[in-house]
Amino acid sequence: MKVAIIFGSKSDTEKMKGAATALKEFGVEYKAYVLSAHRVPEKLSEVIKSLENDGFECIIAGAGLAAHLPGVIASQTTLPVIGVPINAAIDGLDSLFSIVQMPKNIPVATVGINNSYNAGMLAAQILSIKYPEIKEKLVKFRQEMKENFIKDNEEGVQL
Repeated sequence: MKVAIIFGSKSDTEKMKGAATALKEFGVEYKAYVLSAHRVPEKLSEVIKSLENDGFECIIAGAGLAAHLPGVIASQTTLPVIGVPINAAIDGLDSLFSIVQMPKNIPVATVGINNSYNAGMLAAQILSIKYPEIKEKLVKFRQEMKENFIKDNEEGVQL
């Protein structure tokens, strides 16, 4: 079980670390790449083909501004692609709209602006369909989350 994390600029590294954090929590192997749909399109295509040949099962793609990267990736593979809009201009709305408004027949699942952690969680959920050990970890994670939430709020909150 392997997931690729691809983003278009080194400056996006910090914003994409959440995806790696989530994948690590569930024991999912990943590999990260900085590849631009505009600056190195041939290299991007080469990597997408190698991911398919190397058994990767999902791709997380983060992009800002015009945010073409997730859609370009989705156009070249049938692997599930999860887009992470990155706030680079106008509060990231440009990126969000660009990723979420994919043309019919080339979908990209999309998470919130700068929310790469949720992209990692969604990748784990996708993989849990095939891998029971990930599903077990997700169930445990959710149960602990609920228990901690209830415990933290048993006595109310100070305002």
